[in-house]
Amino acid sequence: MSEDPHLAQWNQRYATDEYIFGEEPNAFLASQRALLRPGQSVLAVADGEGRNGVWLARQGLDVHSIDFSPVALAKAKKLAARHGVAPKTELADVATWNWGSERFDVIVGIFIQFAAPAVRGAMFANMKAALRPGGLLLLEGYSPKQLDYRTGGPSQVENLYTAELLRAAFADMTILHLREYEEIISEGVRHSGMSALVDLVARKPAR
Repeated sequence: MSEDPHLAQWNQRYATDEYIFGEEPNAFLASQRALLRPGQSVLAVADGEGRNGVWLARQGLDVHSIDFSPVALAKAKKLAARHGVAPKTELADVATWNWGSERFDVIVGIFIQFAAPAVRGAMFANMKAALRPGGLLLLEGYSPKQLDYRTGGPSQVENLYTAELLRAAFADMTILHLREYEEIISEGVRHSGMSALVDLVARKPAR
């Protein structure tokens, strides 16, 4: 059976000693450190080479990092070893993975815009279901204006976020922060330069 072309493309991108999205955590994620507590269970969605999952583990969280690229996960394990942490990694496709119910205190999704609208809707629903009551969602993506900058992210406008889209998708959660803005980022060769971003911090209602 031949390899899925999308997976083959990502495996090829990751097949270098360089960490193509850098080794440091996403700036938005790091800015939310005060909301995180050691010992919390956290899911890092489509965590790639592990920069965010490793950083979360370094903060003392119990990290479960998933990605569909075995090449990326191998690099994530190397990065974790260098930092003396051991987040759990799992080879998984978000479209078919069993997210479970009320498993995680925190779910982190950083630039996970490979998902077309139908898959994205199911993924967002699964994120909400997988959060425990009172759990926290941290999400960052590109907005449609990113197509003008071309400094990272997908070329399909339908995969991009707006503040209005996220406000509607997570209307059943308490939105603590929602911002659409432009800023220079430097996260490896794949995310570098002026970028059009959308950040969301939302909390699932407690029972």
